[in-house]
Amino acid sequence: MRKCKVFVGSSHPELGKLVCDRLGVEPAPCTLKKFSNGETSVQIGVSIRDEDVYIIQSGSPQINDHIMELLILISACRGGSASKITAVIPQFPYSKQSKMKKHRGAITARMLANLLVMAGADHVVSMDLHASQMQGFFTKPVDNLFGAPTLARWIRHNISDWENAVVVSKNPGGTKRVTALADSLKINFAMIHTDRRRTQDQYSKKKALKQSVNEDDEDDNIVSEIQTARIVQGHVVDDDYPAKEQAVKQDASHLERQAILDSDVLGGSYDAGNSDDEDEPTSLSQEKLITLVGDVKNKVAIILDDMIDKPSSFIAAAEHLRLNCGAKAVYVVGTHGVFSDLCLESLTESSCIDKIVVTNTYPIGKERIEKYADKLTVIDVSPIFAECIRRDHFGESISVLFDSLAAIE
Repeated sequence: MRKCKVFVGSSHPELGKLVCDRLGVEPAPCTLKKFSNGETSVQIGVSIRDEDVYIIQSGSPQINDHIMELLILISACRGGSASKITAVIPQFPYSKQSKMKKHRGAITARMLANLLVMAGADHVVSMDLHASQMQGFFTKPVDNLFGAPTLARWIRHNISDWENAVVVSKNPGGTKRVTALADSLKINFAMIHTDRRRTQDQYSKKKALKQSVNEDDEDDNIVSEIQTARIVQGHVVDDDYPAKEQAVKQDASHLERQAILDSDVLGGSYDAGNSDDEDEPTSLSQEKLITLVGDVKNKVAIILDDMIDKPSSFIAAAEHLRLNCGAKAVYVVGTHGVFSDLCLESLTESSCIDKIVVTNTYPIGKERIEKYADKLTVIDVSPIFAECIRRDHFGESISVLFDSLAAIE
């Protein structure tokens, strides 16, 4: 490709090298280093005047340093008279902070979008943004590529009975993503709802009512497709598991005050999309009820999310699907395998999870991949980004990349 340079940041050099190999070009030379006081230095080692520049920099465990490195690299290319600067960010950082969750919070994703534009980015390419509305934060064009076609192809080729599988959303906020994959595979979907407001007493009453209804009408499909269980300390427990009465009493007043603080001005009290705090320590300490709406009995359950960050909600969902709902296998599938802290270890140790499938948009060490190779599968998505860069450089449409993988096969 003439009049084109591809720079690879230090956050995910393996993905950058794969993209360059697919394009048939060498990564453009640049020196990325840090001074002794922690400042980042960037030196571009080739002329980029009037050329298209693509900078590949993904999220990483050292996220703040690599964001600063990306901004400095964009600014250096702008100062070098580049014709067009495209930031290729496979996993967009701070994407979970795309709205104000609490009063006096910050919408950090919008601030990062402003920083990228101010630094000089003319175009941004990412994959599976946590909220697609984030594209509105930018005043420049944004291409939000989809990982679903890649995941769907893996499911078709690697799950034997995928035609009878069920795609499951572990929270109401991810239902749209789940239905899109289910539609592309032409299979059923289900949804899990975790509620910390309902108490054990309400659960007991509801279960007794459900049993009486089942006795009256055994053919009622709606009732039979709703299964509820208790979660204590992040794990599904039996109905006769003792409840911590003192903790419940102490938390009752706190939860009531918190519900008032979190309530909507017009009377609403729950945001279906605000499901990112399920794994917070305060949330884990509370007893909750988990409800599956759908039927997974004797079927393969595929828990889908855009990001696998913390383990508790995935483990609770998998335990509920296997122990209470009769699923014969559970696959945890996501685009971005962030795996914070001991997330990957916890997921692989869970006996209810059969396989974990992610793409390589986020750097995962080779040692961890080899260590957990029996459960962890990493899919390469570099062909999608390479084809996007090629089509963008030659002025071709990239809309075909949103629907299928036909363009890269």
